[in-house]
Amino acid sequence: MLVINFGGIGDEIFFLPTLISLKKEFPNSHITLALEPRSKSIVDLTDVIDETLLIDPKGKDKYFQMFKLLLHARNGKYDTVISSGGNKLISLLLFLSGIKTRCGYNTGKLSKFLLTNAVKLNKNQYACAMYHDLIRDLTEYNTELPQININKKESVTNSVLIHPGVSKLSIQKNCIKTIPPKTWAKVIDLLVAEGKRVMLIGGPDDKECIETILENVRTQNFENLYGTTKNLKDLAELISSSEKFLCSDSAPLHIAVALGIKTYVIFGPTDDNTLIPKSGNIVPIKANDKCEMKPCLWTRRQTTCEKLSCLQITANQICETVLNS
Repeated sequence: MLVINFGGIGDEIFFLPTLISLKKEFPNSHITLALEPRSKSIVDLTDVIDETLLIDPKGKDKYFQMFKLLLHARNGKYDTVISSGGNKLISLLLFLSGIKTRCGYNTGKLSKFLLTNAVKLNKNQYACAMYHDLIRDLTEYNTELPQININKKESVTNSVLIHPGVSKLSIQKNCIKTIPPKTWAKVIDLLVAEGKRVMLIGGPDDKECIETILENVRTQNFENLYGTTKNLKDLAELISSSEKFLCSDSAPLHIAVALGIKTYVIFGPTDDNTLIPKSGNIVPIKANDKCEMKPCLWTRRQTTCEKLSCLQITANQICETVLNS
């Protein structure tokens, strides 16, 4: 099987339930995942991917990259190809691959004609379920949540692990999805004052955010673990050790979901109904604003607005939620 799913690490984690169900239905299958180079570390979290094909559809040589994908598909002797792309030309690409069974979203008359399984795209549901719809004609298995394979650590009593950052790519695209670092610093102070064992983490993209937090936090009674996780697997293992996890709308959130950790998530312009499962284990924290456009990012806008009233969330509100729910 050739499975095509472009996007960030979060998108690949969302796609894991689909791959898991395929592996359950076809245990002897060989699954090749075509994905962006920035997301290749997903293989550190799962054993359902047998092979990866790195394709960069957004680079300067994007047409060559798509030709590379098509050539691989034609020469790979695949029985089935599945693509999560919503572009109307995806169905043409899959048809040209020559693969017998072709699954993708119904994007119009062309997709109905060229795909063997043209599935209705329903964006108004949890993203894992949206992707899983692609294989509903291939299997009766229904894996609802992501599952990852790591060595879970012993839970640290009374701990709150904080991952404040979001990807640098989203910031560069002016997609602001989290509260300011100074507010995060106040959150740390308040949680420590309430007797919580606070641990602060982040990746390379979070360097500036972490530095600003450290400049503004007043207490010294917390653990700065920035830089101690070297890869995605390290991060997942650290998250598994936390009693509670507090984060932004970013990839670490979806790792925590897969691990079953009690998680609190800052939500602003994005839709929590599509990004987290309906579960008391995952608690969205949102501003009490009355913006009629919210949630707007990806549905009504491709960038966030200057006002950002949806992210006017106070440190007190965040701490009260973490402590009392």
